[in-house]
Amino acid sequence: MQRTIPPFRADHVGSILRTAPLKEARARHEAGEISDANLKAVEDSEIRKIITKQEEVGLLLATDGEFRRSWWHFDFLAMLDGVELVAGEKSIQFHGIQTKARSLNITGKVDYATHPMIEHFTFLKENTRVTPKMTIPSPSVLHFRMGRNAISKDIYPDLDAFFADTAAAYRKAVADFAAAGCRYLQLDDTVWAYLCSEEQREQARQRGDDPDALPKIYAEMINYAIAERPSDMMITMHVCRGNFRSSWISEGGYEPVAEVMFNDVAIDGYFLEYDTDRAGGFEPLRFVPKGDKQIVLGLITSKSGTLEKPEDVKRRIEEATQFVDLEQCCLSPQCGFASTEEGNVLTEDQQWAKLREIVEISREVWG
Repeated sequence: MQRTIPPFRADHVGSILRTAPLKEARARHEAGEISDANLKAVEDSEIRKIITKQEEVGLLLATDGEFRRSWWHFDFLAMLDGVELVAGEKSIQFHGIQTKARSLNITGKVDYATHPMIEHFTFLKENTRVTPKMTIPSPSVLHFRMGRNAISKDIYPDLDAFFADTAAAYRKAVADFAAAGCRYLQLDDTVWAYLCSEEQREQARQRGDDPDALPKIYAEMINYAIAERPSDMMITMHVCRGNFRSSWISEGGYEPVAEVMFNDVAIDGYFLEYDTDRAGGFEPLRFVPKGDKQIVLGLITSKSGTLEKPEDVKRRIEEATQFVDLEQCCLSPQCGFASTEEGNVLTEDQQWAKLREIVEISREVWG
């Protein structure tokens, strides 16, 4: 049976390859050749085009493709009170490639007053006939990668206060999105997958964190942040292993975090990466509680343009149903197509073919 509420049987994570006109406008804006208003006009035009394209391939949701962002996370987090985007210091190391040198520092009390992404959502909502979906980084992302070293000890001698303030700031953000009419909000969260990687867990220990204690802390942060959401507001979480220019960061099955993640985080659905053996098997899905929680199987890769064989995807769905009911499953790419403005290594036509295939397979599987 198809679903009429999010997450949908055919869904996608959020980001879309930046189009040529958008790339040109962003480059010219950075060079000081066009104004903020000129850039926004191009963004508006290109976002309208991709909204229409999402509708045309048969999706029941649309995002703005994150077309107004450079990064999936920094653009949101750096606009919170007390958070500073730092250029030229640290890059993020992926397998075989590094990002631009950008990082965050916590230089004041973390809080939320307002955010330009509320307007981004409003534009999306006003320009689509399907369900508008908004994506923002999870509150846990503000802590894990940087750890204690990036958080002012003068402001936060005790990290418990930092976790509490971050959760409270996010509660205000969720309320703002809800007031703007958002009923499909996704928290993008690399942390849970990183906690499945022994390499990443060791890096956390070196930063002074206890990786065994973090899942409970992060679950409490997320639950506090979303506790006052409207009853009809669906919130999902995308669990990501890293996505930059078709590369990745972490590997390891979901077993170390599955029980806490599926049972202690009070969200409605989980987008899980299952496009390669880096994610391990489906066995951790046995911890998914029976009922309304949805598992969105990321069986279609966004990292290459090769189109998956439908029979292989349907076989993998069947394998997953050994551990979770078919009615609790949906289908999507494992990640976005452009977690940063650089985008993954595939063409726009290949991207849309993959989304169209997801719609077609979902109809065959769920009717």
